Amino acid sequence: MRARLASGRRLRWPPLAFIFVTVFVDMVGYGLVIPLLPFYAREYAAGAALVGLLGSMYAAMQFVGGPFLGGLSDRTGRRAVLVVCLLGASFAYLLLGLAETLSLLFAAVVLAGAAGGTQATAQAYIADSTSPNDRARGLGLIGAAFGLGLMAGPALGGFLSLFSLHAPAFAAATLALCNAAFGFFVLPESLPARLRVPTPLSRLNPLSQLRGVLAIREIRWFLLAVLFLNLSFAGLLTNFPLFSNARFGWDAPSNAFFFAFVGVCAVLTQGLLVGRLQPRFGEGRLLLGGLCVMAFGLGLTAVVPYGPLLYPVVGLLAVGVGLAIPALTALVSRRVSGREQGRVMGGLQAVISVTLVVGPVMAGLAFERLGVPAPYWIGALLATLALLAAAIALLPERRSLTEKRSFATRPAIESDVPPRPGE
Repeated sequence: MRARLASGRRLRWPPLAFIFVTVFVDMVGYGLVIPLLPFYAREYAAGAALVGLLGSMYAAMQFVGGPFLGGLSDRTGRRAVLVVCLLGASFAYLLLGLAETLSLLFAAVVLAGAAGGTQATAQAYIADSTSPNDRARGLGLIGAAFGLGLMAGPALGGFLSLFSLHAPAFAAATLALCNAAFGFFVLPESLPARLRVPTPLSRLNPLSQLRGVLAIREIRWFLLAVLFLNLSFAGLLTNFPLFSNARFGWDAPSNAFFFAFVGVCAVLTQGLLVGRLQPRFGEGRLLLGGLCVMAFGLGLTAVVPYGPLLYPVVGLLAVGVGLAIPALTALVSRRVSGREQGRVMGGLQAVISVTLVVGPVMAGLAFERLGVPAPYWIGALLATLALLAAAIALLPERRSLTEKRSFATRPAIESDVPPRPGE
């Protein structure tokens, strides 16, 4: 089972299951632990500012860890990075469960954030192991794991916290450890030694990685679309409970049930719809269509008059996000070589991590200074800007396809006819 996967082959179920569970564990761990940080911090008389700092530190460590791990996987292979990071995440959650001082709590969050930046490496593994035509489907599986983890984490954390405040952290540690063992014995390497890049470790910092990724002209507009797309909803996870409470009086259980519904929509979209729609429409149309649905859904959320209407409206928004993200990631992946997959995916994760740091602050300020629906109007505007950037990025591809079709269908002219012998 450790035989290397040839490029362009479809993933078999053991590696596919490992990648799915790896991303799922990342999001379950996040959902188990992050919502409970205020309660952990309360044991040490920490205030709201310190709790906010803990959450931002988690995202900041992913900003550092994602590019580093993605670039490191280009150098050493994907398998070792994924297994070691799962071991690191398991230790971080164990430390969090055992923490009895504020300094240990900070250390656990820092390590969890750094080890949790494996999504770039998981995406690179999928890119190594699928053909360009199947890549969006494979990346959609990661999106399904992301949505399922986002749905299951808070629910499982809330249930386990009834037994003990530290039980969710121990559960996340056990889940990560079991997946690390599964990967060690089952996961084959996806990146052959001949394709690895001996990048110096000093160049694997996020700023160097971002500079390197931005230097690739073919994906600059796509990176701008990634920035606007993720910024449009990065702050809504933390802002939505405030929005729903201020406008419709929803309490914590109502919001938890609603987030579970959104997770189901994400799973169905990225696990089922993307695989069915991609062969028919292609990544470009899925991306543009998903962004149109996103912008429309965010605008509708700002004006929805009744609480129950949020279900179809935000469900529509989740479908748009679920279509756009794997299509956009696949388009970026197809424009770089196999040697650069980890570095480029790490650069993408760095961009996303920046939005996770900036987005909540931006949404909170808009909510307080501009009004309750302001974050959603701003999100609709950002999604529209992402649509514009994606359309610009796809123009050369459309122009090339149009030229090929026109050349294939136009009548032959004299210059097209090869010369006869002797002419």
